[in-house]
Amino acid sequence: MQPSTDPTPRPAAVPVARLALAGVAAVIVLNLLLRTFVRLGGLLTTLLIAATVAAAMALWFAARQRRAPLPSERRRLVWLYGGVLALLYLGLLAMMTLKDEPGPMGMLLLALHYLCYPLFAQLLFSARIFPHRRVG
Repeated sequence: MQPSTDPTPRPAAVPVARLALAGVAAVIVLNLLLRTFVRLGGLLTTLLIAATVAAAMALWFAARQRRAPLPSERRRLVWLYGGVLALLYLGLLAMMTLKDEPGPMGMLLLALHYLCYPLFAQLLFSARIFPHRRVG
């Protein structure tokens, strides 16, 4: 394999674990605030929280790094963010099962609520959202 002759320097990958865990913490706090104190509920609230947290993570990354995320960074962030939330949602499903067996529609709604978070993170961390800047 020939080495690349591209003179453009490649940015180093940035660890995104803190960003993903901060996003999970923000999801928990916003869910508690909006669902408990403001009494908003339903899929619309989940969409609002998922979009807000994903946009905040993307803006933080853009302000901090001044570039679009590399594909590996985006992949790691979405997998870690989605994975931790998946574990939390599995815990919620276990609690639902202990109380009463959730039906197929309950399982579908739970899956829809969960999928909003990694989907918005993937969409808002795409290179199309970030402004094109030259590195270097």
